[in-house]
Amino acid sequence: MWAFKRSARSYAALRAAFQAVSYVLCLGVLLPPAVAAAECADAPPFLGLDRKCVETLTVVAFGDSLTAGFQLPSAQAFPAQLERRLVADGFPVRVVNAGVSGDTTADGLARLDYALSEKPDLVILELGANDMLRGVDPKLTRQNLEKMLAAIKEKGAAILLAGMKASGNYGDAYRTQFDAIYPGLARAQSLPLYPFFLDGLDKDAALLQKDGLHPTAEGVGRIVAGVAPAVEESLREIMIARAKKAH
Repeated sequence: MWAFKRSARSYAALRAAFQAVSYVLCLGVLLPPAVAAAECADAPPFLGLDRKCVETLTVVAFGDSLTAGFQLPSAQAFPAQLERRLVADGFPVRVVNAGVSGDTTADGLARLDYALSEKPDLVILELGANDMLRGVDPKLTRQNLEKMLAAIKEKGAAILLAGMKASGNYGDAYRTQFDAIYPGLARAQSLPLYPFFLDGLDKDAALLQKDGLHPTAEGVGRIVAGVAPAVEESLREIMIARAKKAH
C-alpha cells in the first residue's frame, strides 16, 4: 500500500512537471516574437522599421599581421576594436579575426576556404603588405587577389578591399606597379575600396610599435576610425537589401 501511494505521488509530480514544461513551450509558440525572443533588438534607424529581430551579421577580417594584431592583446587587435565600434554605432555584428602574421597573398589564397567556412556576410580583404616587403612581382600579387575576390563572391559575401601602398625599397617602377593594384581591382570589379589601410600612421611615429611597421593599440584605433565608415556603408547596404527582400 505504501509503495502504491509513493508511485501515485511520483506520477502526480511527473505529470505536473510535464504540464509546466508544456505551458512554457506554448508560451514560446503563442507569444509574439518580440516577447518570445529575448534577443530581439531595435532595428537600426536606416532600415525604416520601429522594431525587428535583426540577424547578426558576420564580418571576416582576412589579412596579415596588421589584421591579426601583432604583439597586441586580442582585445586590442583590429577585429576586436572594429567590432566594438560597429556595435556602438548600432550594427548587430560579430567580427572574426582571420589574420595571420607573415601571410602573403599566396598564403591567404591557400587558406581562404577555411576562413569562408565562417559564412561571412562581409569580408574585409587586407593582404599584400608582405608581398611588397618581399618584392613579389605585382602581377602575381594582383592575380592572387583576383582569385580570392572570385572565391569570396562565389560564396555570396560582400567585399571591402583594403589597399596597401609600397615603400621605396624596390624603386619607383615597382612602387608605381604595386600602388596601382588596389584601385585597379576596385574599378574593374566595382568594389568598395579603402585606399590605404595604414592611412595616417606614417605621419605619427607614436602610433607605431618599435619596429616602425606595426600599429600600437592606439594606432589600430586610428585605423578603425578611418575604415569604419566604409565598413558601415557596406553593412548598411546588406541590411537594407535584406529588409526589402523580407518585405
